[in-house]
Amino acid sequence: MGRSDAWVRDRRLVRRVVANERAPAPPGRWPATIPAVEQLLREGLDLTPGVTLLVGENGSGKSTLVEAVAMAFGLAPEGGTRNVQEGTRTTESPLHEWITLEKAPGAPRWGFFLRAETMHGYFTRQESYSTRHDPRFHELSHGEAFLELLRTRFDSPGLYCLDEPEAALSFSSQLALASTLHELAAGGAQVVCATHSPLLAALPGARILEVGPWGLRPTTWEDLELVAHWRAYLDDPMRYLRHVIAPD
Repeated sequence: MGRSDAWVRDRRLVRRVVANERAPAPPGRWPATIPAVEQLLREGLDLTPGVTLLVGENGSGKSTLVEAVAMAFGLAPEGGTRNVQEGTRTTESPLHEWITLEKAPGAPRWGFFLRAETMHGYFTRQESYSTRHDPRFHELSHGEAFLELLRTRFDSPGLYCLDEPEAALSFSSQLALASTLHELAAGGAQVVCATHSPLLAALPGARILEVGPWGLRPTTWEDLELVAHWRAYLDDPMRYLRHVIAPD
């Protein structure tokens, strides 16, 4: 099979994220100064089929990357689909202007951007023009509303961008989310998710990219710093708490 044939048969929605040659990042401007973003703009990033997980500390750039991919795909910056573009305050980075997505010909245009900190606003917008068949998100607990969102919106092949979705979820609800992401991937969807959850990071078949001062590096669940810290904490909480809690 020739290279052109392989390109046609490759059905990934987004094959690669690359720098936008028509709108290059200005030298020294944030967020291009973040190592993970600098690496992306310099080398590009292949997106595999199924689930890609970005794991790293706060400030490492993982949420900035997810946001930029979502916006470059045309999704609402404060969460939702292509059909909902309202926002309350412009806070997103300009990275989405500096990248372009290489997409499969004829790939689905459906997508959803879920970001935990703006879900309240998304629920309000949905209730303002929803039908009687749609859930009343604000009448549910935060976690229940989140699970109802998964049930009603995460059901089609497309691109799903998630920014720390575990923030609202209990252990059992994170298991439900993991199940949903696995089913989406099995149905041909593509998922890009920034997370601090060792539970989500253990999703079978997911590609894990650890984000940090080194930039982006592929790794395994067993080798994640996140997993090592949680294991050590659960084994002996005071090993960590003694450094942040003053003795009585």
